[in-house]
Amino acid sequence: MKIKINEIFYSIQGESTFSGLPCIFIRLTGCNLRCSYCDTEYSYNEGTFYQENQIIDEISKFECKLVLLTGGEPLYQDHTKNLIKTLADLDYKVLLETNGTYDLANLDSRCIKIMDIKCPDSNVSDSTYISNIRYFKGDDQIKFVLSSRKDYEFAKDIILKKLNDIPYQNIIISSVKETLSLPDLAKWILEDNLKVRLQIQIHKFIWPDVERGV
Repeated sequence: MKIKINEIFYSIQGESTFSGLPCIFIRLTGCNLRCSYCDTEYSYNEGTFYQENQIIDEISKFECKLVLLTGGEPLYQDHTKNLIKTLADLDYKVLLETNGTYDLANLDSRCIKIMDIKCPDSNVSDSTYISNIRYFKGDDQIKFVLSSRKDYEFAKDIILKKLNDIPYQNIIISSVKETLSLPDLAKWILEDNLKVRLQIQIHKFIWPDVERGV
């Protein structure tokens, strides 16, 4: 079983409810979407094929049991679900960042899903299977990346109408800093009393000039 890996590194988790924690990152190659604001375009094609045992050897170099599978889109590759199970069997706490365009029914139940619901300015807002939320459990999370007021209204509508069973602290909103200011976004959330978690990508504040390996 071979998986194409773009990079493996140890850093500070910059997003999700695990933000701020040391974490091992496994960035898989490949993605089925082309979001307008993507900051990891280098993961679309670049990578090296690893056997599963080679991946385990690489991450075992770090004294950490929190691991994130990201991309690209991790589920773009067929063997990712097997890797998730293997990692969980080895007592890793496994996080999966996914764009929600693949069915999540058969994921290992120990995996914590972080599903990104795409908004209009991403140019792929019709891609996410919102029905995947029926597979969510207590620790799973929803993420929205917003570029504009239009994106905010889109996200708010979904939150109010479709995410009532998701704990509000697990609904994450962040902004594309080039097009939407954090003060504006915070103001809208407070004006609407919207029950969400506003988040910044803290790794981009720690390492503002570094694109890879953080």
